[in-house]
Amino acid sequence: MRDLFHQEPEPNFEESIRQMMQELARKVAYHDYRYYVLNDPEISDYEYDQLYHKLLELEKRYPHLADPNSPTQRVGGTITKTFEQAPHSTPMLSLDNTYDEGELRDWDRRVRELTGRKQVEYVCELKIDGVSISLTYRDRALWQALTRGDGYHGDVITNNVRTIRSVPLYLPSDAPDVLEVRGEIYMPVSVFNQLNRRKREELEELGYSEEQIEAQLMKNPRNATAGTLKLQKSAEVARRKLEAFLYFIIQPIHFSTTHFQNLERLKNWGFKVCDFRKVAHGIDEVIHIIKEWEHQRKSLDFETDGVVIKVNELALWDKLGTTAKSPRWAVAFKYPPEVARTRLKNVVFQVGRTGAVTPVAELAPVFLSGTTVKRATLHNEDFIRQLDLHIGDTVMVEKAGEIIPKITGVMRELRPPHARPVVFPSHCPECGSVLVRRPGEAAWYCPNESGCPPIIIGKLEHFVHKKAMDIQSLGEKTLQDLYEAGLVCSPADLYQLSEADIMKLEGYKELSARNIINGIRQSLQRPFERVLFALGIRYVGETVAKKLAHTFGSIDALAAADLESLKATEDVGDMIAESVYNWFRKPENIQLLEKLKKAGLKMETQAPIQGSSDKLKGLSFVVSGVFSVPRETLKEKIEQYGGRILSSVSRNTSYLIAGQKPGPEKLHRAAELKIPIISEEEFYRLLEKD
Repeated sequence: MRDLFHQEPEPNFEESIRQMMQELARKVAYHDYRYYVLNDPEISDYEYDQLYHKLLELEKRYPHLADPNSPTQRVGGTITKTFEQAPHSTPMLSLDNTYDEGELRDWDRRVRELTGRKQVEYVCELKIDGVSISLTYRDRALWQALTRGDGYHGDVITNNVRTIRSVPLYLPSDAPDVLEVRGEIYMPVSVFNQLNRRKREELEELGYSEEQIEAQLMKNPRNATAGTLKLQKSAEVARRKLEAFLYFIIQPIHFSTTHFQNLERLKNWGFKVCDFRKVAHGIDEVIHIIKEWEHQRKSLDFETDGVVIKVNELALWDKLGTTAKSPRWAVAFKYPPEVARTRLKNVVFQVGRTGAVTPVAELAPVFLSGTTVKRATLHNEDFIRQLDLHIGDTVMVEKAGEIIPKITGVMRELRPPHARPVVFPSHCPECGSVLVRRPGEAAWYCPNESGCPPIIIGKLEHFVHKKAMDIQSLGEKTLQDLYEAGLVCSPADLYQLSEADIMKLEGYKELSARNIINGIRQSLQRPFERVLFALGIRYVGETVAKKLAHTFGSIDALAAADLESLKATEDVGDMIAESVYNWFRKPENIQLLEKLKKAGLKMETQAPIQGSSDKLKGLSFVVSGVFSVPRETLKEKIEQYGGRILSSVSRNTSYLIAGQKPGPEKLHRAAELKIPIISEEEFYRLLEKD
């Protein structure tokens, strides 16, 4: 084949380029379908990447020939300032719903009366708890994607929907020229949990309180989906890995004679159709299916809240018609949320490392969604007031996302006569200091940072954390014992300890004392950026600590920096800059630094390590398991040679380095994506290659 990138233009040159791009796009789209819809890839990831990047290179060189529906557009990149609105070809009606078997039988009776049938055939489909979408294809290419909106007009979100891998951009030749289909876009539960877990880790590193973290986490997969689809940047939409189930052909509706046949056609045309669909011969079979799926649905990777029942014979849809709001040929049976009723025994107020006071409900034990629940968060004072909560109340408890227990209501009619209202304390429950409430925040804080026991112990726990000073011999109980014995009240006190001090404590022998002291001594080798993170400055997480350390070079330079210099640092905004600036203006913090300097902690960045290079530049690694060196040492080696550290395995991972007892989820994911899994020894051999 001639080199099309370097030949001189000729009359049919652009047409040959266009045809090549169309063929590559067709192949990539086909393999996307095999991978994302059928879960049955035919080629390796490497072969797929070769096709994909060849298409991408052509589109970059000849952008005027690029197709807006090219599979390369799934990664997003466009920024939409506003979403246009467009009318629906037919209204997107909502479904009538019921939680009651008797009402469902009444609906079946009305359907039989209107159609004159003794028995009607139905299709049962799991009701996906997502966001409704309408897709229109013209000339078998995705032309428009609309949200439900008000049912008559919706927002045009075509660019964002193009990023969803399970939505075909082109249809096969046996599909109609014009096709409108509807379905549900959802965020897989595993993706939702992963995104929230990462967000929580980031916020914890920045020193946010539990209440602040909860406020910034996504509440449930449905809300997360709705918010994602309205993001202005489609590249961020792509990162959130939405999926779509299609379940309804709008036009041409009578392409088949039954709805079930239409679902099969959708699947054959490349759409993802939920596997939980069955034909039921009469209402008794419908009810049997509803009961059968009630428990199965809880193990799925998408949220459901019921079963949709549709008349199967399409000719009967016209006969049954619609009301102003809903079709008469379909109804949704909704599963009631799993709620438990229990008694509020007490409310305790916990103080965290940042001083934030969090109320926690102590409940009479109750079994809910597979576990026994004894405690539930109450968030803040405002939440307690909204509930009008009293000790002894009978409360309704649900699990948010079937994970986190939360109180959703109070049965006031069951309140005991002399029940006491829950009152948020005005003073710290641990040290008695008057609580303060910062502007713009709902939480109350204890200001006694140097004298409140939970704050002190929380700071010590942060200081010895594996991502900070990594003193593994100092666990939570040991720190508590040292504090209660008056031996340790600040991180600097750790470096004044002796084995004899520790052996005075009950239960500590010579070996354990020696291990503690050795762990403390080894921590003196931690680099400046780890020391800076260990100080626990509010909003300064692991990444920001690295940026500050590399920018300013020493603790003295950082302490002398003005606000403008701090704000000029990469990843440091106004809030972080002010927090850092204020921390270094407190006499007790300067005193702590002087003690830590005297103890020998590293307070400036070291010269670049000899032998560093960019040998691993462009490669991404996930490290899991136990190795001959601390895991952080291995990560530092990767960064030293230009590599990048990832927290989880994805298609962007170059290698998974697995030691002893690696995480089974990471191993499974790597095998699934065909990511090379290498040992510690193989990693070092990788560094030795020319």
